Amino acid sequence: MLNEKLKMKKSDVMKQYNFIIILWVVISFLGCSTKPQEQEVNKEVPEWAQTAIWYQIFVERFYNGDPTNDPTLESIKGSWPQEKPDRWKVSEWTSDWYTNEYPEYPFYTTVQMRRYGGDLQGVIDKLDYIEGLGVNALYLNPVNDSPSMHKYDPRNYHHIDINFGPDPAGDLKIMESENPNDPTTWKWTSADKLFLQLVKEAKKRGIRIIMDYSWNHTGAEFWAWKDLVKNQEKSEFSNWYMVNSFDNPDTPENEFDYIGWAGVDYLPELKKVDVINRVHGKPYEGNIHPDVKEHIYAVTRRWMAPEGKVGEGIDGFRLDVADQIPMGFWREYRELVRSINPEALLVGEIWWESWPDQLMDPRPYVNDGNVFDIVMHYQQYKPARAFFAKTVEYHGAEGFKYSLDSVFNGIPDITARSMMHMSSSHDAPRLLTSFYNKNKYKHLAKPTDDANYKTGKPDAEAYERVKLYLAHQFTFIGAPQIWAGDEMGMWGADDPDCRKPLWWDGLSFADESTNPIVGGKETFPVAFNQDLNDFYKKMIAIRKNNLVFSNGGLEYLKAEGDILVYRRSNDDSVIDVYFNNGNQPIEIDVYMEGKSLITEKEYTESMVLEPLSFEIIKIK
Repeated sequence: MLNEKLKMKKSDVMKQYNFIIILWVVISFLGCSTKPQEQEVNKEVPEWAQTAIWYQIFVERFYNGDPTNDPTLESIKGSWPQEKPDRWKVSEWTSDWYTNEYPEYPFYTTVQMRRYGGDLQGVIDKLDYIEGLGVNALYLNPVNDSPSMHKYDPRNYHHIDINFGPDPAGDLKIMESENPNDPTTWKWTSADKLFLQLVKEAKKRGIRIIMDYSWNHTGAEFWAWKDLVKNQEKSEFSNWYMVNSFDNPDTPENEFDYIGWAGVDYLPELKKVDVINRVHGKPYEGNIHPDVKEHIYAVTRRWMAPEGKVGEGIDGFRLDVADQIPMGFWREYRELVRSINPEALLVGEIWWESWPDQLMDPRPYVNDGNVFDIVMHYQQYKPARAFFAKTVEYHGAEGFKYSLDSVFNGIPDITARSMMHMSSSHDAPRLLTSFYNKNKYKHLAKPTDDANYKTGKPDAEAYERVKLYLAHQFTFIGAPQIWAGDEMGMWGADDPDCRKPLWWDGLSFADESTNPIVGGKETFPVAFNQDLNDFYKKMIAIRKNNLVFSNGGLEYLKAEGDILVYRRSNDDSVIDVYFNNGNQPIEIDVYMEGKSLITEKEYTESMVLEPLSFEIIKIK
């Protein structure tokens, strides 16, 4: 029931932390190897993860703080689609998303070639806004150097994208002076330095940062892959990738064949070894080739402890398509990460076992304390969406409670309290659009899959249902996550429509037209939503001002039909949360006397919950 409290005193935590730091310093003098030094590793989830308010940023679409570094046709060479028009240019931030600038291409091909110029200076410029929301943890989608807008196809793991920093041309020259496979030759580009400045500025505001990396694959422009393609089995990187066969120069055919992640040829998979029973959607044993692993470890050290300074590094990693990588590697990787910083957090992306009905079981990845600390908890969001949005998967409060009991059953308390409590993301419809449509979660969720999928401004009910969900998200178990822009009132279908440039207050946007699959003349005004933004701030403040929502136990008081009531409690506080998810007012008994954290109204015996409403009562 998640009632157990942390038993380790703060002084004990500090003693353990100081011991591990001293141990790490001693080991650093002994040198580094591909395999981490054997030592005691902190297997506890970092305590700070329970109180995190996550804000997920997709840098290219966040804010253009420096137009002088905008992408060029040359700098995005190698990204999909490979062929782009000579007249290509950076898209206007405030333009209509559904306008096709290059009508000779299908609309969604055009969308993939767009760039808007978001950069790290833009994130730095908006740190005060982020702090003002109440956010204390940033999850950055990949910022490694890459030709794409999403950066999951890296050219370099060890450098920040050239168009995210102030001097793209100068950064390229610096990169050309290095041996990318020899960390002793690595230098700091202007983009690298700006990223470290972002980390510094965030820390000043009490905001932690984790980076997003995929150790499963690289892009086709990655330096090792390009050498392998050129030199085939004579390449010094011939052991880096999942190659089925090399080209035979004595034949006219090209026999070169390899595995690309999810069948995508420009995302070549890094080599796995000692693999046992690899099945999609299930954990499997094995490892990553030692040559590749050595490079991954060097990149990890670079960002966690730049120039050996842990205090100037990042606070952990979000690890992409983590289920595609063997468990043996993840166990060793955790040892490495914790040997550098015992308070670092590892977040795994553990998602679909069988789309669209079966999500993966995260327990093998989090329960033993030797793989990840937490996962992006889509397993928690899916039933919550069904209940609060009343989708085709709705089974009432009884079904919702049953689903949540199943989701959390057997997961350690501190892990459950630290899980990244998802809403939407870069890989799923925005929260408002997700609630506006009643389909299965992430199924037929964009116009190319369903021409009738609603992509325009949601109706009033969708806004109210989203507020119900947010009240749940910020008062329930798990660390709430916000997909940047949701708090501005943005809407959008599944990828790529969830990746629009953010609707910043003060910018004047063109009206958004009907999606191009349906066509028609209907348009929708686009603007920052102050009412919803204020609601987010209020819910964040309520959570932060009441620690019971971060570390307290859970008890269900009522779960019937459209009515859900649960209690959060610890030694210092008891708070009851009430929801009416229906379209009729209901009168309900108050379980204990208290005061509303929403209106400050006193409740003693009963109250009327209006349709689509909630109440949060702090017990006296």
